[in-house]
Amino acid sequence: MHGTNGTGGRLRGRNGLAAAGPINFGPLAYWVGFNLRMAQEAAFQAFSRRSQEIGESPGRFATLTLIARNPGISQTELSQANGRDKSSLTPVVEDLVRRGLIERKRMDSDRRTYRLNLTPAGKKVLTTMTRCARRHERNLDHLIGARDRKRFIQILKKIAAGIE
Repeated sequence: MHGTNGTGGRLRGRNGLAAAGPINFGPLAYWVGFNLRMAQEAAFQAFSRRSQEIGESPGRFATLTLIARNPGISQTELSQANGRDKSSLTPVVEDLVRRGLIERKRMDSDRRTYRLNLTPAGKKVLTTMTRCARRHERNLDHLIGARDRKRFIQILKKIAAGIE
């Protein structure tokens, strides 16, 4: 669902048609949190479809990007940067290690801490996923508009940083 169609808070589905049945979203149709969630879900699903075309999971893109941009990042730092708790990130890291896309090394100074780096195979997968993500971002830019993009990102960051 993408947004209101101006008629009593009814939302349009992803196909642009009114939602099936007499769904009245009431105040949800105008609440930021609800619409933010709906927009995030629609954007994630679109990126997921693109990622599946290249045989990758969209959830791996941010993880690979953060590791590539921060060589030697710890799993704790990665979970904080990725907005995920460490327990939900651990299976992702284990999968990437198993697939040979990242390497995980224990720190000599603290044997409980792992440092993460991309492997050459991981760099190759990230390059392919980045091309896919850029196509997805161009589609989002088309919807948001080039003039509004910077302000939109600022607002999203303000929400992410200021929410209690």
